[in-house]
Amino acid sequence: MLRIEIEPEAKTRIRRQLLAWYDLSQRNLPWRRSRDPYAIWVSEIMLQQTRVAVVVDRYQAFMTRFPTLVSLALATEQEVLALWSGLGYYRRARMLHKAAQFVAANREGNLPTTADELRLLPGIGNYTAAAIASIAHGEPIPVVDGNVERVLCRLQGWEAVGRSGAAALRHKVDSVATQILDPKRPGDFNQALMELGATVCGPRNPQCLVCPLSPDCITRGEHKTQARPRMLSKEISYALAVRTGKLPGFTNREVLLEQRPDSNTVMPGMWQLPVLREAAVPESELRMTVRHAIMQVNYYVRIRTVFEDDIPVLTTTEGRRCWVPLINAAGMALTGLTRKVLSRAHLLPVAPLEILTLQAAQDPS
Repeated sequence: MLRIEIEPEAKTRIRRQLLAWYDLSQRNLPWRRSRDPYAIWVSEIMLQQTRVAVVVDRYQAFMTRFPTLVSLALATEQEVLALWSGLGYYRRARMLHKAAQFVAANREGNLPTTADELRLLPGIGNYTAAAIASIAHGEPIPVVDGNVERVLCRLQGWEAVGRSGAAALRHKVDSVATQILDPKRPGDFNQALMELGATVCGPRNPQCLVCPLSPDCITRGEHKTQARPRMLSKEISYALAVRTGKLPGFTNREVLLEQRPDSNTVMPGMWQLPVLREAAVPESELRMTVRHAIMQVNYYVRIRTVFEDDIPVLTTTEGRRCWVPLINAAGMALTGLTRKVLSRAHLLPVAPLEILTLQAAQDPS
């Protein structure tokens, strides 16, 4: 029989054991060193559908360049996208930027303090609003992401359901999350549940022997979940064209980049290498092969060395093109794939995060 109501003794035990475990075992992540609502907001947006290891360095560079909400609001979209390059799902960055501009213009740079008010801002849904409100302001509201849902489903012995039952299951999960939430430490409790799902109660091979919630868990192991959609495969080829400019030295070399049209639904306004007309690339002209995943698609990418005179014949034109000095390329809003290719080809003069941090030191705005 599935339990809907949590007994008072179980609530107390779950709160005590989970928070004790979190106090001892939590990862030392940079956003946990602050209760600044802006910093928490940035971290939560970055962490959506992105691995923690990828976010850590990007978060620190982003906060160095934009330490306050107002500094983010005053930046251009291209500056914001440049710092976001490599995180993917660029709509998140655009919505973050728009919300910062709205708050700077209408709320004197101060984020709302309640989840209800936060949800009114662009790009902030139920999850992000609850996370900011509970962690920064102690609002007793549960935060339910994929990790939390998995933990609570196992705790209650609930198997995943199809689309027809998803809403009912989510309602039950939200009910349990609300009941067990520690009203004295809501922010820490929410983070503890997410941490447990990320490090102990993972999708596969959960570590039940070291789980603080094991005494109250019905499943104690993996539970049936919906199969993940199969990744699609796609082949695509890009041109890598580099020329020498007027000045001597590395800083004079230029790479040809193309800006994706604003009408594109994926990564509009981002800069990429020109697309080749033919996916097949002669072995003698093949510079490198790269595998790159975007959402549910695995791209198998071929990079061809193309000389300047051959560009009109070998490539298709989708957006505005320009020759960019390599010394400036790392600070542009490059697609993650383009940044990966230029880095592997040793064409970025310094690591992207280093050049962006250097720019931040030179321009404190």
